[in-house]
Amino acid sequence: MRRSDICLYLGPADRAELQALLTNRNTPRKLAWRADIVLATADGEGTVEIMRRTGMSKPTVWRWQERYLDEGVPGLKRDKTRPSRVPPLPREVRLKVIAKTVQESPPNATHWSRATMAEAVGISASSVGRIWADAGLKPHIVKGFKVSNDPMFEAKVTEIVGLYLDPPDRAVVLCVDEKSQIQALDRTQPGLPLKKGRAATMTHDYKRHGTTTLFAALDVKSGLVIGDCMPRHRAKEFLAFLRRIDRAVKKPRDIHLVLDNYATHKTPEVQAWLSRHPRFNLHFTPTSASWINLVERFFAEITTKRIRRGSYSSVDDLESAIYDYQLQHNAKPKPFVWSKTAEDIITRERRALDALDEIRGNR
Repeated sequence: MRRSDICLYLGPADRAELQALLTNRNTPRKLAWRADIVLATADGEGTVEIMRRTGMSKPTVWRWQERYLDEGVPGLKRDKTRPSRVPPLPREVRLKVIAKTVQESPPNATHWSRATMAEAVGISASSVGRIWADAGLKPHIVKGFKVSNDPMFEAKVTEIVGLYLDPPDRAVVLCVDEKSQIQALDRTQPGLPLKKGRAATMTHDYKRHGTTTLFAALDVKSGLVIGDCMPRHRAKEFLAFLRRIDRAVKKPRDIHLVLDNYATHKTPEVQAWLSRHPRFNLHFTPTSASWINLVERFFAEITTKRIRRGSYSSVDDLESAIYDYQLQHNAKPKPFVWSKTAEDIITRERRALDALDEIRGNR
């Protein structure tokens, strides 16, 4: 049997599907003429007529007839993968790029770029980019870190995380800190508003109109915030804020304060006041571990949502904005949920310390 006399039978379902593809204006052109080849073959058309009808060559007509016979309609809908014209890089080259990235630095920079690595290894910058993407390497990014060296780290973390995950009965757990030196910045020129195709604008320079300090106490359970703005953050202001907390929390409930090791929190005046108010219990965070104090999340929220992009003509204007944000926050409070256990944190801390010891030992 000559190839031009090929016979092909279409079932009703396949014929209906191919006819729908051929008549649908949204069908890709290549899929439409493939369907037309199969339909014409099933209708008894010869190869020459199918070539005239579809505008395709004889090998193309034969190829898609065979594809349908082998794979059916799904075979018409996909193209077979073809090998790249560019041969893949040898494994040795890929390993060399990865090793140089993580173990070496270029002679005139602190980290590699695609161009400098391509020049050093003798491949294209695009190849370097693909190797880095496959290996999950990003030399242009550096993240900050600080591992606490507090000898009481484990005990303090266990104590504070215990307050978060299992707070004591008939007591209030408050995370306390000061956001100091908040600047009342006024932009030198008014910015343009947000509109389609353009982001809002603000000048890079500003006028300073003074600073304020926000004392805040975050209730771990409810998410409510007790806050007060003061001109400075000395022991005098901290004592005033403690009295504010004392008035706000109804007696006889105990008060557990989570706060950092700032010297203001440990002055003789503060200690004397605390001795006269035994319901206050202080829990100090480890050194270099302010992230464990949940009130820092509130400070991050108020900074990004209200302070950073604002423009304030005076300290009073800035403090009004802070109090307004606090008022709206307390109207619909949402507590920050602590999820890490003390064991998880301590395990990661030990692993980080071991890694640092190993690095120091190799130097």
